[in-house]
Amino acid sequence: MNASHHPSDDLLWSYAAGSLDEPSSILIATHQSLCPACRAIVAKAESLGGELFEDLASEDIEAGSLAAVLARLDDIEDSSSIAAETIDDEAENISVPRPLKDYLPASVPSLPWRWLGPGVRYTAINTEARGPKIGLLRIAPGTKVPMHGHSGNEMTMVLAGGFTDATGSYQRGDVEAADGGLVHQPVADAGEECLCLVVTEGELQPTGMIAKILQPFFRF
Repeated sequence: MNASHHPSDDLLWSYAAGSLDEPSSILIATHQSLCPACRAIVAKAESLGGELFEDLASEDIEAGSLAAVLARLDDIEDSSSIAAETIDDEAENISVPRPLKDYLPASVPSLPWRWLGPGVRYTAINTEARGPKIGLLRIAPGTKVPMHGHSGNEMTMVLAGGFTDATGSYQRGDVEAADGGLVHQPVADAGEECLCLVVTEGELQPTGMIAKILQPFFRF
């Protein structure tokens, strides 16, 4: 199954240019290992190299220039056939893409999971960079995550199972981007645990009564 929800083009471009923070780069690398379409965009962007930036340096940079640059990618040979990253099988039938696997000190079931609320657990992934936080979120089948907003941007990528909220339905490989304006309550699909890779800036902001009761625990 191919991903239906993708990171924005500007994030893919920043990843290709090496200008993203480490947590966001891990998520983008993990997503593109499962998504041929985004993998092709990144490969095309990387193939432009310094030549494109030399061309841009001689021009006036205006709003919308990124869109113009991305449009020029169509002139590069299609590379959608680039091989995906190796995927390793974990215990409990959990498959972890290689870019993420390299950051995990143990198999997914053996990681130090912290209780956030009924049916919801979280474990942080350590990186050397300051800035956004990154970790894994496990949601039991059919569980509703407490209603919450965000004080900063958040990206959530599904690794196993799936969830649904007001913005749509997300399955393996899909990425949801949330900003401070989104208040939502993700609900894990029935029948299978939902495992997500989450990159967050700022803090979660509980809005419902249950979320506020769980606030001392419900934070990444």
